[in-house]
Amino acid sequence: MLIAANKAVSIDYTLTNDAGEVIDSSAGGAPLVYLHGAGNIIAGLEKALLGKQVGDALDVAVEPEDAYGEYSAELVATLNRSMFEGVDELEVGMQFHASGPDGSMQIVTIRELEGDDVIVDGNHPLAGQRLNFKVKIVAIRDASEEEVAHGHVHGEGGHHH
Repeated sequence: MLIAANKAVSIDYTLTNDAGEVIDSSAGGAPLVYLHGAGNIIAGLEKALLGKQVGDALDVAVEPEDAYGEYSAELVATLNRSMFEGVDELEVGMQFHASGPDGSMQIVTIRELEGDDVIVDGNHPLAGQRLNFKVKIVAIRDASEEEVAHGHVHGEGGHHH
């Protein structure tokens, strides 16, 4: 069976940056299970897996535009500490939901604290980076009608309702 739209795919993977540092890996745990064609994984990796079969192993370099996008300085803002009402202690690395420039919800991360100024960054932490994947296809099956309707895999390694 080949990887195609509406297939539930299980992969073992290791993700590294260009410096060779491991960012994420399924090693020592369960494979990642996703619904192919539903946007569950980044576009560049999904595109590279199309047409592959169980047992295939590949190295995939995904450029920022097919991963988490280019880094955008427009998504960095300085806010006043008073905008974080109800949060006793602010720390670098904390994440909050905020309205993006287009009105949609996005996650922002506190990058710096300078007195009453809180510098937040709405970029994904991996924005602007080439992502390097070592992938092995472990299993492929037809997704159920319910999984296709929900846009993700259910059960072991997938989403639980």
